[in-house]
Amino acid sequence: MLVTNDVFLLHHSSLNFSAFQKYGISSTASPPEPPKREHENSAQSNGEEPAGPSGGTNPGGAEVTDQAKESDSSSDSDSESDGDLSMADMIKLVEEKDGLLEEKQKEIEQMKDKVVRTLAEMENVMARTRCEADNSKKFAVQNFAKDLLDVADNLERASAHVKGSFSKIDESNDTAGAVPLLKTLLEGVEMTEKQLGEVFRKYGIKKFDPTNEPFDPNMHNAVFQVPDNSKPPGTVAHVLKAGYMLYDRVIRPAEVSVTQALDPDADKNNTSNKDSDA
Repeated sequence: MLVTNDVFLLHHSSLNFSAFQKYGISSTASPPEPPKREHENSAQSNGEEPAGPSGGTNPGGAEVTDQAKESDSSSDSDSESDGDLSMADMIKLVEEKDGLLEEKQKEIEQMKDKVVRTLAEMENVMARTRCEADNSKKFAVQNFAKDLLDVADNLERASAHVKGSFSKIDESNDTAGAVPLLKTLLEGVEMTEKQLGEVFRKYGIKKFDPTNEPFDPNMHNAVFQVPDNSKPPGTVAHVLKAGYMLYDRVIRPAEVSVTQALDPDADKNNTSNKDSDA
């Protein structure tokens, strides 16, 4: 009886097994498919537990996932705090660089100012050097010209004397050779004076006669004063020695006499004295 039941159960199970196979259903676990393995691999890489044979999830995997999320959130907060510190450091660094840049800019401006001042000073030095060179070239013959002035004065006086003497000679009572001699002498002196004047003009020497001009201490040397009401006070009345200029520089001032206003009281006294004497 027991054997019969076992046979019956075995037969029944074999029938059920053949029925399951007919519809493609097997009681045994089928081998894992490749997509499921890839899904398990991706789940493992994400920190999740692979699904079990029945397709459910592991209860311990939920705890691991929560821990991973908490660690991710803590790492995110740490990274945000690190980012804030880094931004502050960057701002501080930029401010330091801006300060250094401003200092360098000030140094550059100072150097530019120094360069401009140096160039201006060099130009001034060059201008002064050119001016001094021109003056040295222009006034190099000043001493030479000054030494010739006395010669010019002597020639002028000789010419004036000869002219006066020649005008007083009586040709009717003079010897035949005296007049031509004096005439020749006069011509020679005049030619010498003329030649000397040409030399003076060549070297920029000019003669000036300030008669009837206002007295100028820069160009005139007053020797004495002359009482004269016919001219304004301080006017050059007579020129005793002519003045000379080298270009625009006075190398010898003219020696002159200057007019002075008459004192009315002195005139009255002089007039009264004359009347009393008469």
